[in-house]
Amino acid sequence: MSVSLADLAALAGAVVLAGLGGEAFLKSILGVAMHLRLPKAVVATTLAAFATSSPELTVSTIASLAGEPAIGLGDALGSNVVNIALIFGLALLFGGIQTRREEFGRDFYLALAVPLITLLLSADGRLSFGDGVILVLLFSVWLLRTLQITLQQRPAAGYAPEGTSTPFWRTVFLGITGLAALIAAGRLFVLGATGIAASFAVDTFVIGVVLVAIGTSLPELVTVLLSRLRGHDDVGVGTLIGSNLFNGLAIVGVASSIQDINLNPEEVGLTLAVGVLALLLLIPRGDGQIPRQRAFALLILYALFIWATLAS
Repeated sequence: MSVSLADLAALAGAVVLAGLGGEAFLKSILGVAMHLRLPKAVVATTLAAFATSSPELTVSTIASLAGEPAIGLGDALGSNVVNIALIFGLALLFGGIQTRREEFGRDFYLALAVPLITLLLSADGRLSFGDGVILVLLFSVWLLRTLQITLQQRPAAGYAPEGTSTPFWRTVFLGITGLAALIAAGRLFVLGATGIAASFAVDTFVIGVVLVAIGTSLPELVTVLLSRLRGHDDVGVGTLIGSNLFNGLAIVGVASSIQDINLNPEEVGLTLAVGVLALLLLIPRGDGQIPRQRAFALLILYALFIWATLAS
């Protein structure tokens, strides 16, 4: 079947908005970290991750309310695979990433455990209201603990880092504007991609896990790649790990709390398994380095995931 020009225009518009919005959003993250006297990585793991995960939250909530919770589940779980296998894989192509292993592991091991918890909760073939409450509670405990540790490590009130000359309101406005552009870019991508896929009668979970997941992960993609190009690797790592926790706990929890999600164990199991494998490939070496060679393993893993998903 022929591809609609409107769908192609939507994809092109998504690329333009993503570039403009990503630049503004990254500047806002750095500005907020300076104004609040917080490490960039912490702001990325919490505030930035929540902001960039807002498209997944919107899609999952609307899908559940519309009686199609499988799309939301596929979007949230698929976005986690996109975040680590595709986005981190692309980021590593620019070179290895240096990180402190002990700091990296604080949230990493929870992100590694979330797919296993989800698999356990969905063993009966569905995610129920009770399952959703458990996931949301786990997310709340993680968030409160992260904020507690952050406040304990915050510099004294007299600390005034360089680069805070921009008014705080302008920094926040820049972030809101940039995020709005990123969300609009994701929405345009979803419209264009799903329009193209609709003619092929693709399964709703597959649409969510492949097409919608990439569209709603555009904020993370642009933020991470720009942070690498600007020399702020800690922002990229924090955004991806934090986004995975938001997706796997808060978003899946909220979606299943709205409406029970009946699922295909094979489809969900495949997505969760790939998510775990991708995270394992991020474990730094003893010197804290995530080598560039991991990029090829991650991208091959993502390609195999797409092939297996479409073939199922």
